[in-house]
Amino acid sequence: MTHILAIDQGTTSSRAILFDAGMKPITSAQEEFPQHYPDSGWVEHDAGDLWSTTAATCRAAIEKAGITGAEVAAIGITNQRETTVVWDRHTGRAIHRAIVWQDRRTADTCARLREAGHEEMVSARTGLLLDPYFSGTKLAWILDNVEGARERARAGDLLFGTVDSFLIWKLTGGRVHATDATNAARTLLYDIRKGRWSRTICDLLDIPMEMLPEVRDSADDYGTTRADLFGREIPILGVAGDQQAATVGQACFQPGMLKSTYGTGCFALLNTGETPVVSQNRLLTTIAYQLDGQPTYALEGSIFVAGAVVQWLRDGLGLIREARETQPLAEKADQHQEVVLVPAFTGLGAPYWRPDCRGAIFGLTRGTGPAEMARAALESVGFQTRDLLEAMRADWAAQTTGDGAAEVATLRDIEVATLRVDGGMSASDWTMQFLADILDAPVDRPEVLETTALGAAWLAGMRAGLYPGQEEFAKGWALERRFEPRMDAEARARKRDAWARAIKATMSF
Repeated sequence: MTHILAIDQGTTSSRAILFDAGMKPITSAQEEFPQHYPDSGWVEHDAGDLWSTTAATCRAAIEKAGITGAEVAAIGITNQRETTVVWDRHTGRAIHRAIVWQDRRTADTCARLREAGHEEMVSARTGLLLDPYFSGTKLAWILDNVEGARERARAGDLLFGTVDSFLIWKLTGGRVHATDATNAARTLLYDIRKGRWSRTICDLLDIPMEMLPEVRDSADDYGTTRADLFGREIPILGVAGDQQAATVGQACFQPGMLKSTYGTGCFALLNTGETPVVSQNRLLTTIAYQLDGQPTYALEGSIFVAGAVVQWLRDGLGLIREARETQPLAEKADQHQEVVLVPAFTGLGAPYWRPDCRGAIFGLTRGTGPAEMARAALESVGFQTRDLLEAMRADWAAQTTGDGAAEVATLRDIEVATLRVDGGMSASDWTMQFLADILDAPVDRPEVLETTALGAAWLAGMRAGLYPGQEEFAKGWALERRFEPRMDAEARARKRDAWARAIKATMSF
């Protein structure tokens, strides 16, 4: 058994990647599934699609490699976070479509909870903000809007989980209802300091605790798959939310290390070690990974729209047919036009947290065309990343007292000298060069861009005894290309100012 199967269940597709004993990806399979938009700001998935595409891609990846399930030592799972599934314990069927992390339907609920003065308590326990992004209010909405759901949940007939929990339930034939600490930390229901579900918050949202999964380490025993799925029972030994899995895959194991993943959204995580640093700039305090019962914490900034802005150019506007067309278009854009796109299609994430905002475009002229729109779309990713990093720097400077002061003092002295990037959008040289330019800092792209799947594979492989420990794994991280800043200071300042004015105008509108 010399292979690890990594399941990467994402927002727009499910993928399975088979890694060999040397942690090299050898085969993969991917399937897209439909997105459902039943109302403005609402985003849903059919939970059956998540399961069927996951099972199909796993089988395809194994078959492509010309092996059988007998040669797969373990499975690691990484998943879109916050997306909420409620299913029947007896049938395994979801009682409502999965409510996706991008969904904003509970914005009014979050506003009422804030006005009632609950945000401080919720943030102190969970490290999160009262925002519809997180699972808790999505779960409450399902219980409120599906007839009889709350009563069935209290009776033990309904189960809640993020996508990892749902897949584990399906893979194990209903024998295991569990999640890992990184996914639990994104629900708005988990006390990240005490390491347990918060009864206070569950009572506040009227969520029966009987429906919550057991929380385990990121590298742990999650049972075995049904024998009929892959020809044998395969142990599931690693689970982490997608951004945390990417943090692991980038070997960001030391406090002060920072990575940014560019997928549908963009998520930057800064390892803060065993100290949960409280943000003064509306960033999130979360769990980066948990091993041997010990959580490692992180500061996180979340951008809702990164790669999704390219999908919008393709599917919404019809300006391109394939994502790769954006780079040559951006290179042809008129340098004298300062077109700025604020892609707040589902609200603004960190550090603004304005779910009511919607997208806006500034600086249009009669000469504006597809090239200028493509450039503005790609630049928006760099601008938003800079906002996150500036907030992180400010948080370091603000941490002067409290528990863990010595470790935090060390963090204060760290400047973001280099940013490690991954995800599909990081393959764009133009986008990564602009990112380095606008940050005025180097950007490192690794040889393995599939760091999310690699992180899940390493967690499972390390637990199985096939892969090395943290130190040896970190030594294997390899640089593919470093992007050095080359934009002059005047141009950088002009672009930053234009973005700041665009953000202010968007929020005002």
